[in-house]
Amino acid sequence: MDVEAYLGEMHEEMERTLRRVVMAVNAAPDGAWVNGSEMEVRDVMGDLRQVAYQKAVQMRMKVAEGAFSPGGPRDRPAVGKQRV
Repeated sequence: MDVEAYLGEMHEEMERTLRRVVMAVNAAPDGAWVNGSEMEVRDVMGDLRQVAYQKAVQMRMKVAEGAFSPGGPRDRPAVGKQRV
């Protein structure tokens, strides 16, 4: 799997997640920034973790599918003879 392709695919999702983190911290009441945002930020980062893992597995599967040959290796000798 190509790392740069993966990062390109995830760029918008990472940026959206980090914006949500900032919004959660900014929305927390003064004097309670940690208590007012910690759980929401945990959930937001959990969402990113799930999306990042799913995308990585999907991309890895695509690479593996491209390497798969339904007919098997071409350099393998035929097994047995065909009946007439």
